[in-house]
Amino acid sequence: MFIGTPQNLRVPNLEKPLGKPRPPFYAPQGTQNVAMGKIIQSSDPEPIIGEAEMINDGDREATDGSFVEFGPFLQYITIDLEVVHDIYAILFWHYHKQPRVYYDIIVQVSNDPDFIANVTTLYNNDHDNSSGMGLGKDKNYVETSEGRLVDAKGNQARYVRLYSNGSNANDMNHYIEVEVYGMPAK
Repeated sequence: MFIGTPQNLRVPNLEKPLGKPRPPFYAPQGTQNVAMGKIIQSSDPEPIIGEAEMINDGDREATDGSFVEFGPFLQYITIDLEVVHDIYAILFWHYHKQPRVYYDIIVQVSNDPDFIANVTTLYNNDHDNSSGMGLGKDKNYVETSEGRLVDAKGNQARYVRLYSNGSNANDMNHYIEVEVYGMPAK
């Protein structure tokens, strides 16, 4: 549920709301959130609000003290899963207390901590290549308390990186929680 006056969102490439809960996501037995408590690095080492460790602490609420605010323009966070995992889903929340659309959401996985080699892009809604990372085919969406679920299709990787580039509300980048569902690769 959103707080405040309803907004007329005029955002290009915006998907229509489902109007119902997201369908369940199925993953192999034994799959769990492997990002909980792992080390997170960010392109903005000194967040304006909060600490990077809050992004994988299990708190999904959009209340004061539950979100991290990074600086403006394109920013990213990288989660080190410590070992290679089979990754089935990535679920994340930006600020969702108000209806917001975050721009240039790009989700990638890799075994390269610098994301130079063997990078797999799982989600990209950069419709005008303003990130300089290529045009994306995914839609912009309104943040909700359900979070955004990305199918990782069992890709094997050690590192998960998420980009954003401000929102329709302001130029800042917010994260509440990121969950990575997988299991150690065999």
